[in-house]
Amino acid sequence: MNESSWGAAPPGAGQWGPPDHGPASSLRGAAPPAPAGPVHDWGDAAQTRPMPFVPGPGGHQDDGREHRDIRDNRDHLDDRGAARLSGPLFRDEKPQEPMPTSLSGSDSSPDSEKPKKKSAGRNLRAAIGVGIGLGAIIVASLFVYKPVFIGVIAIAVVVGLWELTSRLAERKDIKVPLVPLAVGGTAMVVAGYVRGAEGAWVAMALTALAVLVWRMTEAPENYLRDVTAGVFAAFYVPFLATFVALMLAAEPDGPQRVLTFLLLTVVSDTGAYAVGWRFGKHKLAPRISPGKTREGLVGAVLFAMVAGALCMQFLITDGAWWQGLLVGLAVAGSATLGDLGESMIKRDLGIKDMGTLLPGHGGIMDRLDSLLPTAPVVWLLFVIFVGAG
Repeated sequence: MNESSWGAAPPGAGQWGPPDHGPASSLRGAAPPAPAGPVHDWGDAAQTRPMPFVPGPGGHQDDGREHRDIRDNRDHLDDRGAARLSGPLFRDEKPQEPMPTSLSGSDSSPDSEKPKKKSAGRNLRAAIGVGIGLGAIIVASLFVYKPVFIGVIAIAVVVGLWELTSRLAERKDIKVPLVPLAVGGTAMVVAGYVRGAEGAWVAMALTALAVLVWRMTEAPENYLRDVTAGVFAAFYVPFLATFVALMLAAEPDGPQRVLTFLLLTVVSDTGAYAVGWRFGKHKLAPRISPGKTREGLVGAVLFAMVAGALCMQFLITDGAWWQGLLVGLAVAGSATLGDLGESMIKRDLGIKDMGTLLPGHGGIMDRLDSLLPTAPVVWLLFVIFVGAG
């Protein structure tokens, strides 16, 4: 590059270079006066000739070391000044962050000072509406015509099996045959109502056998895993639900026994939720269900025992209030364990709900989780206290 490409440089520009500012001017001394003529932008001038050697004090020319040192110092100072203006001097030097608005570093806005309200975690309006609707269907079928209620149980069992097997296939690639489970589950409920406990056990055995045979029509890989999950599903959903049919078959208070079983389970869950939401501080099983607290369990026990005493005294034939206290205590324990059991399954599957069929509740299995293990417990206590009927 030559001088003509940058334009004409002012006289003496090759000797002195662009004007200096800052600490470098003290090293070079005062600059000579600017030459007369038009004013040019010194930043546009290019230094095209090297600095000439100046004779040293001894009358000889030195090797230019002193002037190179001065230029190096000047360049160093100029670069440092530019760096201070444009950004950090070193690569790892971070710009200074602004100071927080308060000493604590917290947001001082009015919204941050307001206490946060506890959230129920679900749509309560939808949950209450769905709960009332299901309760009306259950009560109507329970006291109008018993076989209709058996049909309601069978539908709930089939839908619950569909939700469970679908989640197993989606999350764990476990192929559980739904057809033999649905047919066998319906047969269990009907056999339990018609033939009692013996009929339920026979239907359970035949359902397990049907699962084993049905799975043989596919590849043998993971056969043992799939049939094990199938037998578990048959026991967990339809077989436990059969004890509700056994309670309904009791005479003369079969519907009242079922109603007591349902009321105690719902009251236990409600008491656990209400007390735990208001006073819960100590976790009951944080690794399984972080939302459950010991205070909530106490609430479930108290609510269920009071409701159990009232139901046994006024609904169950030959029942006594003290029996209801024991039944309520057992219901609170079994309902809590059932809820924790399904929470364990859902955590293993990595899901929050088993389904989305019921707004505000999740799926059918999310409502059956506490009912299923409670049914055989209540049936057995009824048999002990007031007989099979």
